[in-house]
Amino acid sequence: MKGRLSLALVPVLGAWAVRLLALTLRIRREETTARSLWESRTPTIYAAWHSRILMMPYLYGWRRTRVLASRSGDGELVVRFVGRFGMEAVRGSSSRGGAGALRVLMQYLKEGQDVFVVPDGPRGPREIAKPGIVTLARLSGAPVVPMALGAAREWRLGSWDEFRIPKPFTRCVMQFGEPIRLGRAGDRAEDEAARKEVETALSQLCWQVDQEARR
Repeated sequence: MKGRLSLALVPVLGAWAVRLLALTLRIRREETTARSLWESRTPTIYAAWHSRILMMPYLYGWRRTRVLASRSGDGELVVRFVGRFGMEAVRGSSSRGGAGALRVLMQYLKEGQDVFVVPDGPRGPREIAKPGIVTLARLSGAPVVPMALGAAREWRLGSWDEFRIPKPFTRCVMQFGEPIRLGRAGDRAEDEAARKEVETALSQLCWQVDQEARR
């Protein structure tokens, strides 16, 4: 009973809290890269580190992007939370249901829709990209676009990912990185190089938005 109550209440309260927080934030959006893809209707894999996903559904739920969520209890909370912003989730992770989730994401991309993945989720290590995003990009041919939100002032939780919550009334910068296009074929060394390329691009983008938000 207690678990069911949490599943019902936490996503609703969390969504309202995010909306109220967003009303106080000064968010500068740098969307040039993304807008060119939106206008050309290019199916795209968007990626962000787990610690920085809090505001993403609020900012871009209108895009109806498909989100990859784990099959755990926490994953169910994510499914219901993003659903409050109009997003749909695909269940699976690197440890449970990954192959099935990959097939579903592939189908969405084939149909011309965007997908959103968290390369270091659901349990880390923090800011270390798992190889699944490379597999998805290679098989689908879709570009990977890093995205990150930086805040001038924020709380960092004591969780594995040091989850970030912007403080009310702070200045934020939301930015999309340049598309990363991976070839369809690759041996183990090439796949590792591609994984590292995605990881580095995400980390550099996070550093950049943090610096710009604090100016």
